[in-house]
Amino acid sequence: MALFGSSERGNELSKEEIKELEKKIKEYHEHVKAAKEEIGKVVIGQEKILDGVFRAIFANGHILFEGVPGIAKTLMVRTVSQTMGCSFSRIQFTPDLLPSDITGMTSYQKEKGFYIVKGPVFANFLLADEINRAPPKVQSALLECMQEKQVTIGHETLQLPVPFFVMATQNPLEQLGTYPLPEAQVDRFLFKLMVTYPTIDDEMTILNKNMTIHKFEHFDIQPIFSPELISEIQEAVKKVYLSQKIEKYLVTIIDATRYAAKYKLKSAPYIEFGASPRASIGLFISAKSNALMNGRTYVIPEDVKTVAYDILRHRILLTYEAQAEKITTIDIIKEILERIPVP
Repeated sequence: MALFGSSERGNELSKEEIKELEKKIKEYHEHVKAAKEEIGKVVIGQEKILDGVFRAIFANGHILFEGVPGIAKTLMVRTVSQTMGCSFSRIQFTPDLLPSDITGMTSYQKEKGFYIVKGPVFANFLLADEINRAPPKVQSALLECMQEKQVTIGHETLQLPVPFFVMATQNPLEQLGTYPLPEAQVDRFLFKLMVTYPTIDDEMTILNKNMTIHKFEHFDIQPIFSPELISEIQEAVKKVYLSQKIEKYLVTIIDATRYAAKYKLKSAPYIEFGASPRASIGLFISAKSNALMNGRTYVIPEDVKTVAYDILRHRILLTYEAQAEKITTIDIIKEILERIPVP
C-alpha cells in the first residue's frame, strides 16, 4: 500500500513526515498505556469499551453509553476525564430540567448590570447522565453544543473549551419517565458503546475496589494527557493515510445500510432508514483513529470493520417487523460486513 505520492491525493505525507508521525504515534502509545494503568485503579475490566473511548476522543467525537445501572458507566467517564487532565462536569438529567440548567443564563444585579452565568456545559468532559430522562426541549439544548462547540446565551455566543466531549449514558431497561432521543441528536454521537456485565473474576476484584469502600480521591488518579496533547493527537489522526480503495469500501458499507436490496441482503426488509453521510465521515475519521491506536500511519480494512459497529448501531433504524422478530442492528451490520468485498 502506497503511503505517499500524488497518484491518488495531493496531500500525502512525505517520507520524512511519515517517520515523524511514526515517532509521535509511539509516544502517544506510551501515554495511552499509562492512562489505562491509571484508569485500571478504579475501573475493572471493560478494556474494549475503554479502547472505544480513546478512539472517540482521538477522533474528536461524542459517545453515547448504554447499559444497565451499576456497571460503572459514570465512574468510567469521570476517571477518563481525570487521566486526560481535563475539566469535568456532570449533569443528572431529570424530567424537570431546563435548558438553562445546561447552558447557563443571563442574570442581573444592580451593581453589575446584566451578566452571563455559565452552565455546567463549559467543561472539557460533560457527562450527561441518563440523558433520556429529560424532555426533548432539554435534550435539544445539547445540539448546538455538540455540533458547533458553542453556546448561545441570550444574545451572546460563547465558545466551549477545547477539547469538548459529551459523554452521555442511558438505561435501556426502564421506559417509564423516559424520552427517546430524537434521531437528529443520536446522529451527533460518533459512537454508541454497549457497556456489559463484568466477568466473574473482574467482579470479585470489584468487591474490594469500589466507591462504597473507597472514595474516588483515594485512588490518586494521575493526569497523563492534557488538553493540548489531546488536540495534538487529533491533528495527528487526520494525517493518517486512507487510500481511495478503502474510501470506496467504507462508503459502500454505508450505502448498503440505505439500499440493502441492491446488495441482496437478507436483512433488507428490516431496515427502515439507513445511515446518514455523517456516518460516512465518522467511519472515515474513526478508522484513522483506530489505525493510530494500533501504531500505524495508514488505514487497513480491518480498521473500518473494527469501528463499524460503534458507528452504525445507533444510526440504522429498524422496522416494526425487525423488532417483532428480534432482529438487531448488530445482525444487520454483521451481514453487511460479510457481504461487502474487502479491497
